[in-house]
Amino acid sequence: MAAQQEEQSTDLIYGIDDRPPFKDALFAALQHLLAIFVAIITPPLIIAGSLKLDLETTSFLVSMALFASGISTFVQCRTIGPIGSGLLCIQGTSFSFIGPIITTGLIGGLPLVFGTCMAAAPVEMIVSRVFKYMRSVITPLVSGIVVLMIGLCLIKVGIVSCGGGYAAMDNGTFGSWENVGVAAIVLVSILLFNRSRNKYLRMSSIVLGLCIGYALAFALGMVDMSAASAQSLFGVNVPLPFKYGLDFHFSSFLALGLVYLITAIEATGDITANSMISGKPIQGAAYLKRVSGGVLADGFNSFIAGALNSFPNSIFAQNNGIIQLTGVASRYVGYYIAALLLLLGLFPIVGVVFSLMPDPVLGGATLLMFGTVAAAGIRIIAAQKIDRKATLVLAVSISFGLGVEMMPDILSKAPEAVRAVFGSGITTGGLTAILANLFIRVKETN
Repeated sequence: MAAQQEEQSTDLIYGIDDRPPFKDALFAALQHLLAIFVAIITPPLIIAGSLKLDLETTSFLVSMALFASGISTFVQCRTIGPIGSGLLCIQGTSFSFIGPIITTGLIGGLPLVFGTCMAAAPVEMIVSRVFKYMRSVITPLVSGIVVLMIGLCLIKVGIVSCGGGYAAMDNGTFGSWENVGVAAIVLVSILLFNRSRNKYLRMSSIVLGLCIGYALAFALGMVDMSAASAQSLFGVNVPLPFKYGLDFHFSSFLALGLVYLITAIEATGDITANSMISGKPIQGAAYLKRVSGGVLADGFNSFIAGALNSFPNSIFAQNNGIIQLTGVASRYVGYYIAALLLLLGLFPIVGVVFSLMPDPVLGGATLLMFGTVAAAGIRIIAAQKIDRKATLVLAVSISFGLGVEMMPDILSKAPEAVRAVFGSGITTGGLTAILANLFIRVKETN
């Protein structure tokens, strides 16, 4: 026990408080950026596509996602008072919120999305202060079910994109060989690069797959460049807080608040893993302070993101692998990553280029990414003892969650408040898992 509270020996080249030379720090930052860039811009692209937003709005949302991630990463690495982990923790737009945000956006548009996301962000901040008291409610089994539901529900979003998106449904081209073929080539390319022994090809697999798909789509005439004006390409994005206004709906607040609750648990796991890799203790007062500050920053940064017209942020787990790979755990590298994200967010050409990306290109990548999320949920569940109670909790949670996702019309006669909460399979499955885990009692017999 005492050994776990001490600094752990590592083979790191640069520890948390070391200051690498500019060249080494910038190179490490670029590797982290390659791993997170697509993950940051994907949620706003998916949400904008589902809400059928125009190119200008979509590209601005992409730019603000990058800008907000830059601020969030700086706060996590630097720490401001009690806020922040003080580790090389990278934050970006969270996939977990996509389903509830789309449901909320269809009810009240972007004002309701940003207003409710900001209103619900304090849920995670409060959890950071009382997390130790909630472990009996949000157990690993519940967390695993929620992560599984996030992946399973988002796979539908990925498949829609592979077929051409909602625009293709309207014009009758959904599922055409061009759409499905481009998506398949992107997916296969990512798999091929990901299994490469070259670490740089493996880290860049998603970016390279998207580039191949984008080039192919352009050659097939699937990229409409006429929608982009010279001003939108070469101007400067000035962050304008509350650009789309704010609104609030209590039912949407409940749905998003649940996801913030689960995000706090995921952030705890990510910070623990980061601490281990960085040679820091994973027990004791210093560890609890680090976790508490990191989860508090998660909620605080999501609140700031909402004010900047972006979506909730969370800590990215994939960056822990890059720390292991490079041997660089210095939090000062996070400052370089934050600066790069802020710069990318200021130039609208970045948002426009990715907003013009055809749906099948994005779909081929996201289908694999969402499948990976579901697999992570299965791994969490498999690590638990699956007794009779766990089997019942799993059965009822997945049935309710997937049932609503596959047949949303089941709620067509329900009041709007009920639809706002249970319209997403993620929140329905998550709430069911929490309640079932609390109230199902099974007397085990030999």
